[in-house]
Amino acid sequence: MDFSWKIVIDAGIISSALLLATFLRTKIKLLQRFMVPNSLTAGFLLLPIYNYLMPAIGYSNHRLGDLVYHLLSISFIAMTLRSRPKKVRGENRGSVWAMSTAIISQYAIQAFIGLVLTWVLFSTVSPGLNPAFGLTLPLGFSMGPGQAYAIGRGWESMGFEGAGTVGLTMAALGYLWACLVGVALVNIGVRKGFLPKATMATLQDRAMLSGVLPRDVERPVGSRSTTDLEAIDPMSFHAAAVACTYILSFILLKGLSWLLGFAGPAGADLATNLWGINFIFAALTAMLVRALMDKLKIGYVLDNGGLSRISGMAVDYMVTGALAAISLVFVGRYWLPLLVVSTCGGVVTTLTVPWLCSRLFKDNRYERMIMIFGVSTGTLSTGLALLRILDPEFKTRVSGDYMLSAGMTFALMIPFILAINLPAKAGSKGSLGPFWMMVLIALGYLAYALIAYAIVAKAKAFRRPMVSWLEE
Repeated sequence: MDFSWKIVIDAGIISSALLLATFLRTKIKLLQRFMVPNSLTAGFLLLPIYNYLMPAIGYSNHRLGDLVYHLLSISFIAMTLRSRPKKVRGENRGSVWAMSTAIISQYAIQAFIGLVLTWVLFSTVSPGLNPAFGLTLPLGFSMGPGQAYAIGRGWESMGFEGAGTVGLTMAALGYLWACLVGVALVNIGVRKGFLPKATMATLQDRAMLSGVLPRDVERPVGSRSTTDLEAIDPMSFHAAAVACTYILSFILLKGLSWLLGFAGPAGADLATNLWGINFIFAALTAMLVRALMDKLKIGYVLDNGGLSRISGMAVDYMVTGALAAISLVFVGRYWLPLLVVSTCGGVVTTLTVPWLCSRLFKDNRYERMIMIFGVSTGTLSTGLALLRILDPEFKTRVSGDYMLSAGMTFALMIPFILAINLPAKAGSKGSLGPFWMMVLIALGYLAYALIAYAIVAKAKAFRRPMVSWLEE
């Protein structure tokens, strides 16, 4: 009988890489010193394998993109279905808007820098460069390889040859910034004492360096049973709750896409782009499911620990698969624009994210900064991977607030998404009018981010402007 083993092969290869990465961390001091998550190590191990070895034996890596796409939504659903911690008196109620402001600021800054640098490049040393090249910076850094590839493929029909693979390459460079600089920022926070005392104690007490608990220590409880084993295994119950919620989110997005179809080509384009950010709708659906369960007083059947294990597993496999799925083609052809745009974008992001976050937030400031840096250079998966170094159980409100801010951010970014094809149209028409219109749109978002930042940060907005991290 002809059964497909493709998904099993991919899962087996990723699992083997994760096991090897776990072993390497127990032996290699460099990995321990920089607290590199095993999933990132595994992803880099698989990157050349899926780019060179697997294609040589006739095996495509495109399915990894599908795997990462779904694991991203699953991780968000599992996090969102957890019960939220009770609000503490004095908590920053504007933290959700603050996170949205920080995220939008990076979209705007990266879009503006990318477009301006592209104009400089095609006006001087790279005359054949497509005007849309600059938008691969926010697509690859802030949105991720899936969105960069999907939107880039659309640009290929407008004359931008290899746009999909260019987007993936930019995403790969973004991952390097997220992994190397992100982990460095974590270590800086530990060394300079920017983290709360409780977090510092956790980092020092748990088996952080090797990543494996010693034999003679008490094992922490990862999850608790909420169902009787005779009826249904607790993990099966929690997995079923996550999968059922995912199906509901699919139905929601399918219906929304159908409705947008009545709005003509613009609505159809928006509907297509919505599937690239499916995790937002998955999270919104999970919020509704959790609210309904709490209303019916049955929320107690879901254990936060069990949902955290599902989310953690999804993040580990997602990060590894995302890195392995990135294509390294077209690097030789676009090496100069890629190097210039990614380096400038990475440096500016590294400088602006800590500066903004230290003035925007009141609680868990460094954890929020690390999360935002991760999603502004990689994807949600890298943001969560970096956050897990400081908050391994997601006990803080950071991940939950990010989920809430993602919905707000999406609503505010709809005009940006609708206009994202303007530079590509400029290249196909031979007129820079649509290109400069996109530059103005990026400036408009930057102006909004500055105004929102001033409102949220208040007196701290421009205090000691030359200090990268403003200490309280």
